Amino acid sequence: MQNQTQGSKTYLFSIVLVAVLGGLLFGYDTAVISGAERGLQAFFEGAKDFTYTNVLHGFTSSSALIGCIIGSALSGLFAGKFGRKKSLFIAGICFFLSAAGSYYPEFLFFPKGVASKSLWVAFNLYRVLGGIGVGMASAICPMYIAEVAPANKRGKLVSWNQFAIIFGQLVVYFVNFLIIQSHKNDPAVVEWTNQVGWRLMFGSECVPAGLFALLILLVPETPRYLVMSGQESKALDVLTRINGSSVASQVLSDIKSTVVEKKEKLLAYGFLVIFIGCMLSVFQQFVGINAVLYFAPRIFESMGMGNPMTQTVLMGIVNISFTLVAIFTVEKLGRKPLLITGSLGMAIGAIGVALADALPGSSPRSSRTPYVAPQ
Repeated sequence: MQNQTQGSKTYLFSIVLVAVLGGLLFGYDTAVISGAERGLQAFFEGAKDFTYTNVLHGFTSSSALIGCIIGSALSGLFAGKFGRKKSLFIAGICFFLSAAGSYYPEFLFFPKGVASKSLWVAFNLYRVLGGIGVGMASAICPMYIAEVAPANKRGKLVSWNQFAIIFGQLVVYFVNFLIIQSHKNDPAVVEWTNQVGWRLMFGSECVPAGLFALLILLVPETPRYLVMSGQESKALDVLTRINGSSVASQVLSDIKSTVVEKKEKLLAYGFLVIFIGCMLSVFQQFVGINAVLYFAPRIFESMGMGNPMTQTVLMGIVNISFTLVAIFTVEKLGRKPLLITGSLGMAIGAIGVALADALPGSSPRSSRTPYVAPQ
């Protein structure tokens, strides 16, 4: 009875936690390549029907971004046509099929373990499929959370999606580290990494992806979409479980008053506001963070910093630590000061990486040598 009167925090937490798994998969899928790319490169360098160049390897390492563009472009259409819940389920299926396909790209059509140009194309198509899942999840997960969360908790709950993205990166860094370390004493570790190790890294994503796809079937559709699709009684039921009966009707009324389409001129708030908003997103990618995410072990190795996989895990810990700092200080310090501080930190970090790489004394190993701790 208390839940019906005041709402259930447990219920709200459980459905938000499921949605947050989509953010975790976002981070997992984008960062898994960091540990797998070297073994993947060595595998395709063994192809007989084409030359696997550094340019092709760069494309392979970042091909998921093509899917991200597609997924982001389709996210609004899918969320509006099929609903937030079904769209997240589709994203989960994309994650799962991409992970399974990247683990075993030879499925049905190619001999296992034989690199070829056709297999390279198939592998990249699987990575693009995962990128579509990333693009959809990046837009729809925070949308879902915002539409189910009470107004007084919305900002904090949506911010946990960003935490989940960084946490997903940390998880996969650690998983990659464990996979590599599991065969560090094997005399044939190089061959194992080039044939099996990178597959296990991609395949490990099947676990969270499958869990997300299954759990998303158990959560409700958002009240806002239910109202938009004429299912007001279902919307009221969901709102009652989340907010309690005492305020559910008022929230439903507020939703009904805002679902009517309102048209404004594109530059109603001025050109500068639109320009700065767009450029913030552009510069978030333009700073080169994806290069660090994809090639962190190589970067650390080129600096001669011991076991590069360990350093990559430590980088993930630092990343998640400062994400928590932002989450717990954003309301107190404000968005602008944190943006300025973060931008200065990125600039100093980028300069530091460039200077460290230029220092003498580095001795990078062969591209076929796996990241294994020294004996």
